Amino acid sequence: MNRLFAIALITVTAAACNQSSGDDNVVNIYSARHYDSDAYVYDAFTAETGIEVNLIEAGGDLLIERIRTDGERSPADVVITVDASRLQRAEEAGLFAQTDFSALADGVQAHVIDPDGYWAGFALRTRVIAYNRETVDPSEISSYLDLADPRWQGQICIRSSDNAYNQSLLASIIAHHGEQAGEAWARSVVANFARAPQGGDTDQIRAIGAGECDIAVVNHYYYLRLAHSGDPATVELTDRIGLIFPSGNTGTHVNISGVGIAANAPHGENAEAFVRFLFSPEAQRAYAEIANEFPAVTGAAYDNADLRAFDGFEADTLNISELGDNAETARRVFDRVGWP
Repeated sequence: MNRLFAIALITVTAAACNQSSGDDNVVNIYSARHYDSDAYVYDAFTAETGIEVNLIEAGGDLLIERIRTDGERSPADVVITVDASRLQRAEEAGLFAQTDFSALADGVQAHVIDPDGYWAGFALRTRVIAYNRETVDPSEISSYLDLADPRWQGQICIRSSDNAYNQSLLASIIAHHGEQAGEAWARSVVANFARAPQGGDTDQIRAIGAGECDIAVVNHYYYLRLAHSGDPATVELTDRIGLIFPSGNTGTHVNISGVGIAANAPHGENAEAFVRFLFSPEAQRAYAEIANEFPAVTGAAYDNADLRAFDGFEADTLNISELGDNAETARRVFDRVGWP
């Protein structure tokens, strides 16, 4: 989203929230997501319930700080953000009300729901290993730990250590194996860098195509966005690149987009209705078909053949809350091993 447009959107929708604070037929949503799937879900929710959505959209850290600063005066009813570490920050800032998600998120596995009831994951994203089909034998990589093998020296592209997805991946390794093992892994991966970390996940995929590296670590939906781009050259690029969903060791790392009801929600019943709708068949289908994210509801139906081809991977069932719990340790480890 254009930055100026985002700022304007925040200003306009903030005014709408303030003007509508006395209206019982609204829900004020603060979201760090900016996908077409979400716009579809908001419209579908209003069409089904008659409840109007007031949207404030900005980066996760900005949203957290704004709601925290507003305190009891905040008009926020629902808070949506991405990645376990940001959900943890929002929880620690006291932004969420404890909620019985068993009544709202039917069919969602326990490991993507906060055990204390502050948030739940409504869309799943996996961190997978992309590789050059011509130069890499995928049978040689069955887990993230294999990326530390010296055989991959000079062959790995990956984002910087300030990227929340990488922080959560390392946090999962620390949760499973301990800080010392996590540090040893990170140090070895640094030794295998093909280049200094730069760019986003799409840039890592393109770097494989450009011959800058043979292996990259990315979220699966970035690959599918390129594959569905309709641009012949981009589609041809993805044809030359494969994805490995790790099955060895702890399985495939799973992260989430998560939702919580705001601690001081002025429209609590509407907030619950909206959260319940996020887990409805219509919303779950939208995340899979439009955003290429895996549904959080087990067995949700959707029509996306490329995403469906990846379904059935062996997921790491570590509770997502542990990623947030170990995020600060992961950041310290990254600093110690010199991961830029």
